[in-house]
Amino acid sequence: MVINVVGLTRNLLRHMPRLRAFAKAGKTASIGHVTPAVTCSVQATYLTGTTPREHGIVGNGWYDRDDCEIKFWKQSDKLVQRPRIWDIAKQRDPNFTCANLFWWYAMYSSADITVTPRPMYPADGRKLPDLWTNPPELRDRLQRQLGPFPLFKFWGPLAGIESTRWIARAALFVAHDYNPSLQLVYLPHLDYDLQRRGPESPHAHAAAEAADQVVGTLLEDCAARGARVIVLSEYGVEPVNKPVHLNRVLRENNLLSIRTELNREQLDAGASKAFAVADHQVAHIYVNDASELDRVEKLVRSTPGVADVYRGAAKAQASIDHRRAGDFVAVAERGAWFTYYFWLDDALAPDFARTVDIHRKPGYDPAELFLDPGKPLMKACVAWKLARKKLGFRSLLDVIPLDAALVKGSHGRPPATVEDGPVCMTNQPSLLACESLPATNVCGLILRHLFE
Repeated sequence: MVINVVGLTRNLLRHMPRLRAFAKAGKTASIGHVTPAVTCSVQATYLTGTTPREHGIVGNGWYDRDDCEIKFWKQSDKLVQRPRIWDIAKQRDPNFTCANLFWWYAMYSSADITVTPRPMYPADGRKLPDLWTNPPELRDRLQRQLGPFPLFKFWGPLAGIESTRWIARAALFVAHDYNPSLQLVYLPHLDYDLQRRGPESPHAHAAAEAADQVVGTLLEDCAARGARVIVLSEYGVEPVNKPVHLNRVLRENNLLSIRTELNREQLDAGASKAFAVADHQVAHIYVNDASELDRVEKLVRSTPGVADVYRGAAKAQASIDHRRAGDFVAVAERGAWFTYYFWLDDALAPDFARTVDIHRKPGYDPAELFLDPGKPLMKACVAWKLARKKLGFRSLLDVIPLDAALVKGSHGRPPATVEDGPVCMTNQPSLLACESLPATNVCGLILRHLFE
């Protein structure tokens, strides 16, 4: 079993006694940096043993140059352009089986068992919690056994430990019912309060303790079954206090194209000379007008909060020179992060900006982890709007703030220290010989646990 505890670092182990004991009894190594250090890119690197240059996952989302749309959090396995670990392992052993629980790009893969979130979107505007599974009947079996998947506790202002507990219980169900050769388990809980409050906050420490309890149940079950276990993370979260609005900078320099629809502004990426696709502390800068390349680079480099801009050879050195990547890749300074915001007046922000809408927004939005503190009686308002939705009335759940300063944690750039970066632990110390593991070697480490 490979347990992905998102945001886990050596520093947080101080608050996680079960994982600390697991580490002491086995072997621990640091994992090297991936550019960008975000969920989809890191997971694809771990599972293919290649970099974003080869597997093509240059972020949690990117600009599709063919249909001129920015797309985030797509789910098809076909987007990963290199074989993943279950394909590699099946070439070694035809009897090998793999269960993938919530690692990304799960749909339509050749993994034997798959569980991934897939909400339903009825025509009346509702978003209903649901799953996509393979085999298909597993979807109903899991939700009969465990209850509906708590989608609104998986992401959004209500995100909390409930979704992590549900995934862990599903992992135990799959382990005992299917007994796969390899089981991949994604546990998201640490990510929430590390981004909301920062990794040094009491909230983050409490989240670490709660996550430790859930991981402990998996470790106990694995020990009872004699399973080999790897616990790892994708990145560490660092404290931030400086949101950087690259699209506003580009707009103020007449490089961004805006459409007005129903008195709300929309970013028109295909018509823009240049725009930014923000993803935590990394942003892809796409330049549609080649004559503006040098000016755009100069503008981005001179923006306060930008540490570096990769172009040409620098992109190649960072192993992110794939056609999906931006013409430039901007990296934030320590303590800074990139917003997707493109409007100059909050009154003109698009209606989706104040909602949880991970697919419509042209960039990642950690403000979705908050209820708007500027609106009184917000929880009562949410309850009222949800009740109206259940009765069949259309209702905009506009409860997300537009204040990027609320966000206190982010990731994507290299960590400040080894203790702040991602970590890997195993109960098979002989299979982890090094103290520091390149991210591309995680795939080989898992294969050693399977076959050696």
